[in-house]
Amino acid sequence: MATSDPVYLRVVEDIRRQINDGTLPPGAPIPSRAQLTRKYQVGETAARHALRVLASEGLIVGRVGSGHYVRERPILAPLHRWRFLDHPAPLAADLQSQGRRVTWDWHSEPAEAGPDIARRLRVDETATLTRTHYIFRSDGKPLQLVTSYESLEFAAHTEEERRSLVARMYAHGIKITEIVESVHTRVPRPAEIDALQMAAGVHVLHVERTHWAGDRPVETSDIVIPGDRFRIMYSMPV
Repeated sequence: MATSDPVYLRVVEDIRRQINDGTLPPGAPIPSRAQLTRKYQVGETAARHALRVLASEGLIVGRVGSGHYVRERPILAPLHRWRFLDHPAPLAADLQSQGRRVTWDWHSEPAEAGPDIARRLRVDETATLTRTHYIFRSDGKPLQLVTSYESLEFAAHTEEERRSLVARMYAHGIKITEIVESVHTRVPRPAEIDALQMAAGVHVLHVERTHWAGDRPVETSDIVIPGDRFRIMYSMPV
């Protein structure tokens, strides 16, 4: 390592290597700051910073009064994006088919489109839309956040009306012909970290989904999924 590199990186790289090669398995304790200073011949500030970096990378977790431990590596559950499209909550239906019980809460409110949603729905930036927030849970643990935007005339206002969007649009004489999704990863926002109870260093999968009726976008959603809990599955018929 170049001599200009910060001292703490020597500690970070060695512990990261031990975690990745299995020398330090999930659940193994990480040396304390005092132990790190002795082992690597670094100052307490460097040892503290190294632990902070490893936690921010999601490699270790701190436990109050107990120290730091190698973070458990979760098994990623598959989310099949093409299944249950006619269900009011495709995520819930998919996970329930895998034997998990899923519940969700939602509330709607009028909201101005703004630049991004106006572009996605091809409406004026000042147009008033129905914005609906969802949070999905399994065994009390939050799984997914969704924010949906659609025209006021199409919105559901009761649980009874909250059938699948495809069926709801069909009731208005609109046939959904295509669902387009764009996926990227990003750092979660503070409110998302709290809502999804995420560990430090974990990114989210952000799915931008739009329902189309021919060449007309009729609904668009932002779906936020913890990147350490799920893998997104797609099917591409040939």
